[in-house]
Amino acid sequence: MNPPKHVAIIMDGNGRWGLKKKNSRNYGHKKGLETVERIINASIQNKIMYLTLFVFSTENWKRPIKEINYLISLLNKYLDDEIDNLIKRNIRIKIIGNIKPFPQKLKKKLHKVEKLTKTNNKIQINMALNYGSRQEIIGAIKKLKNKNLNINKKNLEKHLYTCGIPDPDILIRTGNTNRISNFLIWQSIYSEIFFEPKMWPDFSSKDFNRIIRKFQNINRNFGGLSVRNK
Repeated sequence: MNPPKHVAIIMDGNGRWGLKKKNSRNYGHKKGLETVERIINASIQNKIMYLTLFVFSTENWKRPIKEINYLISLLNKYLDDEIDNLIKRNIRIKIIGNIKPFPQKLKKKLHKVEKLTKTNNKIQINMALNYGSRQEIIGAIKKLKNKNLNINKKNLEKHLYTCGIPDPDILIRTGNTNRISNFLIWQSIYSEIFFEPKMWPDFSSKDFNRIIRKFQNINRNFGGLSVRNK
């Protein structure tokens, strides 16, 4: 059975998990990083080429400033701690989204990690930061108009953040919430969607592998005749 090429994940439930365990949303965000590492390893083991993680949405700016600042500090620390390891493990990092509103220090680190991992090819991790799918599509259309290009599927896809990245075969959302929340609207029209009841910090490699196996037994027809994913 062929593995999926691209898995996208809405890592939901960190805050709620943290409140339940330690009465702290930030504790949940910190523990969620451990799950990120587990799922990166599981993705490599499953020979997945692209993993897209919904790290920070355009709507997340509505959260309390203390929580936003903690998320930014957590991302800063992750980049500081893991840059050498990412290079060593042949992992490429690509940022999708509009990072202009982030602090200059973080933006420099994001650009640096993209540059230093550009030629890595074990797996590509797409970090969706200040990402919103509606804004992405509107932005692509504006670019087409500015360039006086025809608004069609081919041209629009060339101007999305995900240009050159295959559409996700699988979209997972943890946290017992059944919606996709402005995430990869254009790209996920034929994704197999799995809504998981577990909060992100509790999501295990075993859970991830179960979804991969289930995907491999789904008949995917893309509007035509059924073709088993083998």
